[in-house]
Amino acid sequence: MIDLTRKKLFLLDMDGTIYLGDRLFDGTLDFLRRVREKGGRYLFATNNSSRGVTAYVERLRNMGIDAVEEDFLTSTDALIWYLRGRYDDALIYAFGTRTFRQQLREAGFRITDKREEGISLLVCGFDTELTFQKLEDACILLGDPKVDFIATNPDWVCPTAWGSVPDCGSVCEMLFRATGRRPKVIGKPEPEMALLAMDRWGCSKEETVMVGDRIYTDIACGVRAGIDTAFVLSGEGVPEDAEKYGVQPSETYRDIGEILEKLG
Repeated sequence: MIDLTRKKLFLLDMDGTIYLGDRLFDGTLDFLRRVREKGGRYLFATNNSSRGVTAYVERLRNMGIDAVEEDFLTSTDALIWYLRGRYDDALIYAFGTRTFRQQLREAGFRITDKREEGISLLVCGFDTELTFQKLEDACILLGDPKVDFIATNPDWVCPTAWGSVPDCGSVCEMLFRATGRRPKVIGKPEPEMALLAMDRWGCSKEETVMVGDRIYTDIACGVRAGIDTAFVLSGEGVPEDAEKYGVQPSETYRDIGEILEKLG
């Protein structure tokens, strides 16, 4: 049983957790307001690395949430956090969107989208600007065992208004079939996003909780980071997923409204 009254940092998945499509769930606004009233902090955690947070800020504001950029934590943020101190001087081939490359450049890294001498790392994100040239470049680079391989997230698909499109995980699977190389993954379900959030906001594991509707990404991330997890049944997940994926949430809730009831 989670004592939500003692939590200070709430890591929130978005689609399926606080809204579905363009519909904000009942209780979301009251939940966010209550967390702030208690002196807590919430962060919207997303694996999407194809764009900056500006589009998310606008989307949530259109739903009535007074969001600012500091309220978001993306897999690109976690990637930058991971790269610091490890690849500060490296020449990095960034396989992703223009926005993805720009974020990495602004963080101070040496970034290229051309195959050239001296590249020591390939980073792969969700790429809505995918070309065959990028796939060819990646295969050639991964043929060199001295070139490291990191991906922002393992998601197979990204939902759209009409269905799904291949996400970073699907592209990495193509590269694996062609090269035999698999990346180190940064985003959910790996723990780096949760660890970054605690490091950035100075909260302990005992003060932090991950809230999400997917056992295999949101909840698994929290479990691997050693924090409590709140599994909500308002999105993709069903109770049987815990056994299916071998990941046990700390607590299961109907929706964000039920979590609000437990905040005190």
